Amino acid sequence: MVKVEVTRSVPEGKIMSYRSMGHANYDVHGKDIVCAGVSAVTFGTFNSIEALLKIVPKHTVDHGYLEVTIPEKMESKTSEHVQLLLESMVVMLSTIQESYDDFLTIEQTIHG
Repeated sequence: MVKVEVTRSVPEGKIMSYRSMGHANYDVHGKDIVCAGVSAVTFGTFNSIEALLKIVPKHTVDHGYLEVTIPEKMESKTSEHVQLLLESMVVMLSTIQESYDDFLTIEQTIHG
């Protein structure tokens, strides 16, 4: 199972970080559409933040693992754009989970 953890701040509810770990085991390596979908969404979000907004979040990548931490200090408008991309990621992951809930879990926590 793939687990995605999204950490939000108090009281704003802004996404501070996200982490994806594990393997869906929906199918064999190379044919696992759940793993591929989750990877495309989580890595695509990181890449979009970097390419479009010129922000490089702190990140750790390993086999079956991605952790991304959003910088705390940004211009207000940039922060809004980052949050829009991150909220879009949550929507896309939730859409995958609707069809493949035995293979993907999303946990959102509040920090602060």
